[in-house]
Amino acid sequence: MKPPIYLDHNGTTPISPEVADAMQPFWESAFGNPSSSHDYGRAPREALANARSQVAELLGCPPEAVIFTSGGTEANNHALKGIVMAAHRGGHLITSAIEHPAILEVCRFLERFGIETTYLPVDDMGQVAPEDMKAAIRPDTILISIMHANNEVGTLQPIAAIGAIARAHAIPFHTDAAQSVGKIPTRVDDLGVDLLSIAGHKLYAPKGVGALYVRPGLTLENFCHGAGQEAGRRAGTENVALIVALGKASEIAARDLDQNRARMRDRRDRLHQGLAAGLAGLRLNGHPEKRLPNTLSLSFKGVAADRLLAAISDEIAASAGAACHADTVTISHVLQAMRAPDDWARGTIRFSVGKTTTEEEIERAVSVIVAAVDRLRKA
Repeated sequence: MKPPIYLDHNGTTPISPEVADAMQPFWESAFGNPSSSHDYGRAPREALANARSQVAELLGCPPEAVIFTSGGTEANNHALKGIVMAAHRGGHLITSAIEHPAILEVCRFLERFGIETTYLPVDDMGQVAPEDMKAAIRPDTILISIMHANNEVGTLQPIAAIGAIARAHAIPFHTDAAQSVGKIPTRVDDLGVDLLSIAGHKLYAPKGVGALYVRPGLTLENFCHGAGQEAGRRAGTENVALIVALGKASEIAARDLDQNRARMRDRRDRLHQGLAAGLAGLRLNGHPEKRLPNTLSLSFKGVAADRLLAAISDEIAASAGAACHADTVTISHVLQAMRAPDDWARGTIRFSVGKTTTEEEIERAVSVIVAAVDRLRKA
């Protein structure tokens, strides 16, 4: 029996073979502490510097602007908490209603300490209006954080326009780019951001590593205190193998960006077209054009998302935008913010293809999904 077709790359990606090869020596012979002055520390120290340059090249920033973290969640925490703590006062944050919990939960935590947050609405396609963001700015606004691309529906935000407004008001601007890095260009100067978060496991690197870009000159409180690693901003002996992996994944992403973007868009659109041809009662969630090239959020009318996932689970791995429990349906906060009708939202599945997804896998997925939806609608 063939393994299930993996269509959940927004959840996590497999580790690239090139990445696995690059990190392998640092599990074995090159095991030294990069802070050590003897020979065993030299190779790890040089590897860290090389990885920092690889990430910086992908983002178009100086290497010293890159802080390695344990992942996207830590990077988001560092960005928001670091700005708030460096301000040494209360203040006001602006974010959106469709952010990842790694932003929303940090805002809620900071609210316990007197920080106020404005959660901007989005339109029916999941986009923030720059004019809404501009109108939300107050004299005490100390940070704006708007994700680059939504993890559920793939909608891209007008980050450059928001960045220009933030700069005009001298307010630091952060973007959670966990889903966009490696799929579309993420050059920090083009985006106009002061802080940007990366998650390695969305980029064909392992889980447990990420990075935070911090524009040089920006005041940010240190995240972890200790012996002074990462220019003092994140103390603790570095996980060299994982950092090497992130560096190599970033190098590959920069090298293959155009090719991978075109390939993923082709697979995504083949899947959508095949399902639309075989099924009535299908609704696209998110912006039809301004979205990630790999992400397809579809609602199947008259079908509960968890029942559909269960019906295809032996052959396809995907994720739901709604969960059904007994007589209740929990619809994701993203779909709620987009005002998706309940009868559609409860049947929402996110399919996210990857750079290795094949045409044959897409054809097989279309056949399996169409058959499963037909069965469930007739049941």
